[in-house]
Amino acid sequence: MSSAIVITEFGGPEVLQWREVKTPRAQPGEVLIRVKAAAVGPTDLRIRTGNLTAVFPQRPGDVLGFEASGVVEAVGEGANANVGDEVAALLPSQGGYGELVATNVWYSKAASVSWAAAAALPASADAAVGTLRQIRAVRGDTLVVLGAVGAVGLIVTQLAALQGIRVIGAARKRDAGLVQDVGGEFVEYGSGVFDRIGSHVDAVIAAAGHGELLEAVAATRDPSRVVTLTGGPDVATSGALLSHPSPNRAPDALATTMPLLATGELRLKQSRTLPIGEAAEAHRLLESGQTSDKIVLSFD
Repeated sequence: MSSAIVITEFGGPEVLQWREVKTPRAQPGEVLIRVKAAAVGPTDLRIRTGNLTAVFPQRPGDVLGFEASGVVEAVGEGANANVGDEVAALLPSQGGYGELVATNVWYSKAASVSWAAAAALPASADAAVGTLRQIRAVRGDTLVVLGAVGAVGLIVTQLAALQGIRVIGAARKRDAGLVQDVGGEFVEYGSGVFDRIGSHVDAVIAAAGHGELLEAVAATRDPSRVVTLTGGPDVATSGALLSHPSPNRAPDALATTMPLLATGELRLKQSRTLPIGEAAEAHRLLESGQTSDKIVLSFD
């Protein structure tokens, strides 16, 4: 047996409890990782409440967590890894809040990257690389990123700028300097954002908010080049695309971003680390809006 933070029932943060669980095993093509750190994402909160049962299979007794970092403890048949490898991992089946987790999506952690940063990278990198491909962004395009300093938006802004794409980053006034530091042009987020841009827009990635999809489609004149990570009531009527995680969305996302993170060419959203035993507190902080930091749970 091993231990993990499990959902004892659907409900508030208090339902997250440390329990003994069945030790996972590395299946063919997978590695078993002893977790050093696991990131908490907004989807974790919604799964915990029971609001996403139609989308994700997690039920009471299961373990949350889509991204983690750690040390390979066992290697399944056909997996290209070695025991002792330090890795960052995307966890399509979740399980990051546990001492041990198995996955078929991992990449070597650079020595210069901390366990916390490695755990905070996988899901955001997957979303950023995947959505950039989904909107068919190419050099010379003008891309608007709504929520340009969020966990995904910040990576999108930097990757796009590195590809020679003009990025207009919509964020709050206090974050104007950060948008500019990572290669974007700042515009204040909120009602009328596309009026304030006042220039041609080729594509839009909505990494935050729900209410700008109709305006985004009007600005691009092509709903296939507007992608939202957050959904909302205007998805169907606008024709915009809703981005969904999938194994084939961006299988090279970690290979693309980890080297950039290691050299300092890629910055991540500011993070805050809490002990794994404070997972419930992490959920409370995020739900209450008391922090906008990315929260990482440490097993050390």
